[in-house]
Amino acid sequence: MAEQIAKIAVENTAYSFDDAFDYAIPEALKRKVQPGVRVLVPFGNGNKKRQGIVFALRERKKEIRLKSIFSVLDEEPLLNNEMLRLAVFLKERTFCTLFDAARAMFPSGIGLRFVLSYLANPEVSEEKAKAELSEDEYKIFQFLNEKGVYQKKDTLLKKFGFSEEATILEDMQEKGFLVHNLDAQRKITDATIKMAKLTGLLSEREVPIKLTKKQKDVVSFLENYVTASVKEICYYTGVTPAVVTTLYKRGVIELFQNEVYRRPKQVVLSSSREEIILTEEQQNAYEGISAQQQKEHPGGALLFGVTGSGKTQVFLKLIDDTLKNNKSVIMMVPEISLTPQMLSIFYERYGNEVAVFHSALSMGERVDEWKRVKRGEAKIALGTRSAVFAPFENLGLIIMDEEQEHTYKSEMTPRYHAREVATFRAGKQNALLLLASATPSVESYTKALNGRYTLYTLKNRYGNAVLPEVITVHEDMPSKDASRQIGDTLLEALKENLEAKNQSVLLLNRRGYNTFASCGQCGKVMTCPNCSISLTYHQRNNRLMCHYCGYSEPFTKNCRECGAENSVVYSGIGTQRLEDELSEVLPNTRILRLDTDTTSSRYSFEKELKKFTDYEYDIMVGTQMVAKGLDFPRVTLVGVLSVDQMLYNDDYKSAERTFDLLTQVIGRAGRGDQKGKAIIQTAFPDNEVIRLAQQQDFPAFYDLDMQIRKGMVYPPYCDLCTVGFLGTDELMTRSAAKCFLEELKKEHKAHYADLSLIVLGPIAPRMAKVSGKYRYRIILKCKSTRSFCAFLSERLKAFTKHNEFKKITVTAEINPENIY
Repeated sequence: MAEQIAKIAVENTAYSFDDAFDYAIPEALKRKVQPGVRVLVPFGNGNKKRQGIVFALRERKKEIRLKSIFSVLDEEPLLNNEMLRLAVFLKERTFCTLFDAARAMFPSGIGLRFVLSYLANPEVSEEKAKAELSEDEYKIFQFLNEKGVYQKKDTLLKKFGFSEEATILEDMQEKGFLVHNLDAQRKITDATIKMAKLTGLLSEREVPIKLTKKQKDVVSFLENYVTASVKEICYYTGVTPAVVTTLYKRGVIELFQNEVYRRPKQVVLSSSREEIILTEEQQNAYEGISAQQQKEHPGGALLFGVTGSGKTQVFLKLIDDTLKNNKSVIMMVPEISLTPQMLSIFYERYGNEVAVFHSALSMGERVDEWKRVKRGEAKIALGTRSAVFAPFENLGLIIMDEEQEHTYKSEMTPRYHAREVATFRAGKQNALLLLASATPSVESYTKALNGRYTLYTLKNRYGNAVLPEVITVHEDMPSKDASRQIGDTLLEALKENLEAKNQSVLLLNRRGYNTFASCGQCGKVMTCPNCSISLTYHQRNNRLMCHYCGYSEPFTKNCRECGAENSVVYSGIGTQRLEDELSEVLPNTRILRLDTDTTSSRYSFEKELKKFTDYEYDIMVGTQMVAKGLDFPRVTLVGVLSVDQMLYNDDYKSAERTFDLLTQVIGRAGRGDQKGKAIIQTAFPDNEVIRLAQQQDFPAFYDLDMQIRKGMVYPPYCDLCTVGFLGTDELMTRSAAKCFLEELKKEHKAHYADLSLIVLGPIAPRMAKVSGKYRYRIILKCKSTRSFCAFLSERLKAFTKHNEFKKITVTAEINPENIY
């Protein structure tokens, strides 16, 4: 049999020469090296040990000297062939390294950390060390010589008073006085519990072993239950752990560690699948989608249903069918704020078959939920964007609820969209991809109208619920108190709702107390020194804060620019100020504020939502996290304050995002038996987008938005690609962008003239500076074909040859959420 080599993606390689590198497989590791396992390999001129992932095994065709794999880090593959192919797809589409693409599929807790340890070289005498080493080096050598075992690098540096950056140990190793060892350790180890079982000693002995009454109780318990944890034995027999330990020492029982799963809170292990009764409209949609799912190649579908139309009931029926066919399901929701209510529905119906994927879990919980899926113990992955990588091998259905949401797009490397990954996985496993929303993305709705997806529609609300009455009110209308942000119309409606003992939701998509501070004398705006953004005043900690980099400074009335005293004027309203205003105009009202400031602690969001559901609050005030996916039967009034800033943003998606947010938050009202009402405060009540949101008319909004996008050549009439440049020197950053653009134009004309391109820039985005780094962008209007991706990849790699721009970070992204 021909000798095999391994194709390995290596960590921390430069994009310009990244590939799957060839490595020889030592005889001792041949059975362990498989595609999908992580390995430790020497890399680069210094042969430093780096982590890698085996992508393939190939026959060795050339007698070229290869470096050998140092060790195998996994007992079994973490990625199967489908996921390895997905990594290649992500590398090509998102312009990242192969290792970064693969790493995105792992739960964060399964990552490895490498521990470097040192030992005194046993072949070096103490006399030689004393003669040739400095005083500090000799002390370290003596210490290690006396210990005789490896000592961790960080321990040694700390003990001898050196900083983490010190290279004294590396220098001693290079001179031959120390030898080193690199150990790979899991960041999060498996959770285990101590178990016990009988060894058989009692039955084998001819002469009975004398046991105390308590020891006999333990033996009797294990004879009945075979195995049990030490905690269970102590609880049910009333003995102390010392009794169990004595039996172990006498050889009567065997103790061993058994892995246990760290499960997220609110887990319900039993399940109750009550029959779902669908309306005629829901039944028609369900039957159509179900028939499509049975096809050999199901493709994609879009379930377009108004808010409260009962899309979840259709999901559950389809999931029931998929599980009956021994297939698995991925159910995605767009952000953490949507999962608490969805989790309770799924846990109650499917119990232990549900595994959860989202960033609020501890690293241990993430690892264990991933393992439950990989081992086939969970059949449903429910979660946010990361759930799309759940390691199922027999997928039957992938659902993306609220598919238009921007949180499905990753802002970290690799910059993938979950919809693209879901499409890839559904195609590979012949599963159905079901997108769902009351306000689908313009791109997805276009595909549905063009036949790329099959369109199913729910036009009516479920049960007795009807769409709420929507009123637009001019926000500049005079009120009794001119400084008040809540208009008279909304205030009167809140009072009526309180008297009727119903609940209300108020949306203000800005957190903090005041959102703007400036000097009344010189006009200077209080801005972040690291970012090109104004600071927001937070009353609770009495500080001005930047919502981008985290910078903060104490509250002040004095201008730091001109020195004028009591000249700083605070304006703009955030959720904190709105909460205070409500307390003043509606005293004794129970008010819940939900934003990232109040829900930062673990499970705080879930706890507060439950309190609101249980009618412990009258009014909920919050940012967009209260606008979508939540279902409260007692909410009959929704108020929207100040959507104009979002509507008139300088982005081609501004109208779509505003329509989506208004439609979704309006949809929170009247989901029970009582009719709801929504009041929109705006300076532009006659705006067409607001008018169409008021009418809940998505098809009309779609037609309007498509006319603008066609005229301006925006998606879906093209794809957008941004090439970003980031650096601490503004002039250098702009120069790098200009240089890249000139080379791109030249190469396009010479070799890629068949690619249709519209190029804009380079320009500084609206946030020109973030965290002390300046930003410039080139915008390419294109078709994201394989040929275009190859062209751009070539340009990115070629640009790294410019040493004068080596401090500038260059990135590329297809169809980003924000281009300006």
